[in-house]
Amino acid sequence: MSDHVYNVLFLCNANSARSIIGEAILNRIGSGRFKAYSAGARPKGSVNPYALQLLESLSYDTSFARSKSWDEFSGPDAPQMNFIFTVCDNTADESCPVWPGHPMTALWAVPDPAKASGTEAEWHLAFADAYRMLNNRIAVFTNLPMGSLDRLALQEHLDVIGREAPQPS
Repeated sequence: MSDHVYNVLFLCNANSARSIIGEAILNRIGSGRFKAYSAGARPKGSVNPYALQLLESLSYDTSFARSKSWDEFSGPDAPQMNFIFTVCDNTADESCPVWPGHPMTALWAVPDPAKASGTEAEWHLAFADAYRMLNNRIAVFTNLPMGSLDRLALQEHLDVIGREAPQPS
């Protein structure tokens, strides 16, 4: 892969929390090398307020955040994706659109913080855990030597990142 800006799509069912968080993180730490997007199989239509609150507390600009369908990214006018990461188990079983350009894909399952229960503190903790997992995976991903890995080796790294949730170095 050459030294250009890589387009990355984070997929989830509702596109209201995990995929939005992934989009925000990658656009911050991968700025200049990566452009992140997010979408859902069945978008909720709104972003989870806990996700917005978490991102804002970490000084992210959340003006980008909106819940949208993955159909926006499968048409001829959509940006061509280099990578697509599914961040929830359920979407992995969905019938995905055919993506132009045959992007590399990986399952980076993260527990759904929107399914948390309990106190307000427990809700915030669930979202913070999802953020931490995504941040760690994205940090490792952005540090991969893209130019020196062939597709097979790169795919192996993407799969390992999703399975092992490594810590950034």
